Amino acid sequence: MSNLSEQIKQNNATAFIHSGKFHADDVFSSALLLYLNPEIRIIRGNKVPEDFDGIVFDIGRGRYDHHQKDSRIRENGIPYAAFGLLWEELGAEILGEELAQKFDESFVQPLDNNDNTGEKNELATLIGNFNPTWDAQGGNDEAFFQAVSVAGMILENKFERYLGNERADKRVEEILEEHQKAILSGEKSKEEARILILPEFVPCQKRLSETDIAFVIFPSNRGGYCIQPQKKEYSLNYKCSFPVEWLGLENEELVAATGLSSAGFCHKGGFLMTTGTLEDAVKACEISLADFHEKPVIVNFGSDEDADALLSQMPKLQSAQIVHIDFPSVPDLEIQGIYGEVSMEKQEWKAAVKEQVKKILKYKPETVYVGNHTFAAYPVVHMLRKKHIPVLTMVEKDGRNLLVRIPSGS
Repeated sequence: MSNLSEQIKQNNATAFIHSGKFHADDVFSSALLLYLNPEIRIIRGNKVPEDFDGIVFDIGRGRYDHHQKDSRIRENGIPYAAFGLLWEELGAEILGEELAQKFDESFVQPLDNNDNTGEKNELATLIGNFNPTWDAQGGNDEAFFQAVSVAGMILENKFERYLGNERADKRVEEILEEHQKAILSGEKSKEEARILILPEFVPCQKRLSETDIAFVIFPSNRGGYCIQPQKKEYSLNYKCSFPVEWLGLENEELVAATGLSSAGFCHKGGFLMTTGTLEDAVKACEISLADFHEKPVIVNFGSDEDADALLSQMPKLQSAQIVHIDFPSVPDLEIQGIYGEVSMEKQEWKAAVKEQVKKILKYKPETVYVGNHTFAAYPVVHMLRKKHIPVLTMVEKDGRNLLVRIPSGS
């Protein structure tokens, strides 16, 4: 336990924070202290009292402030704000070293960056909206502590989620180890090797995307069993899908289509099926695996024919069909000399981009290659990345042309 943590947990512990307009940084900092000690007294003011001996943060130019010229910056270039400075000392106690670092990267750093640079952050905007309107009468302490209460609930849920996911990861590894032993011993057949039966539901999609397992079966909390197809790594597509004839059917209709007496429901989106018995759940997976024949697709956005030779050599996608989709034509522009602006309204532009993405996604591509046309490609790439569709582009390195996947967060 750090000295800071001990100080926070003392009886009659106090902390001082600036008054006035509040932001996500001071709100989440306060929520973090209250998480560790719900009884800590947080005082707001314009100046730290000279005789104050409690914790001071986001004011006073001390250890947990970041407004001074020599304030600290992380190795990756993201400056610390008060929340990050406090989390650095307190995070490991709450989540452990490894998870605390992950939480810093995914949750704390974006808020720190927002507070220091103004970079847009939806959560920071949400918290900022708790501030009273410009013409509201009186102080804003009540609004501040309302925001802190909401931030506290967010933190508590986030911590539970991180710790729950860690428990799930360990449980999945145990189940996979038992599954592998059953395959090696001959207890499970080659077909059954692609079907994982869970003794209880455990979040496992991300881990299983790295394996050949195509279906997961687990007990339903409504009775019977649920079946979920598993997606390929870095893809929205399933390794195997239910037969299209089953989609959207239930009860007698599904029983007739599948030949399985306890078949209950198959979602029209193809991401879930239910049966009354484990035996029928396994049979549904086996039928789907036997019937599934789908050729993978790569979309060449921009129809760069020079890229086709490289695309046909993509690992695990050498047999993929390459579909060409041309870049859209340049829309009407308002031109002033050498400068032009799109004349569409913002909503029209967004609708046009969405329609272009829809044309691409109808092919269910494993990946999308984009040619060298920034104006046409950028908005589409941005939307594809938000949907977690792998996007490739071509780069030259050491005299060779290479296909490179654009990283997440780009």
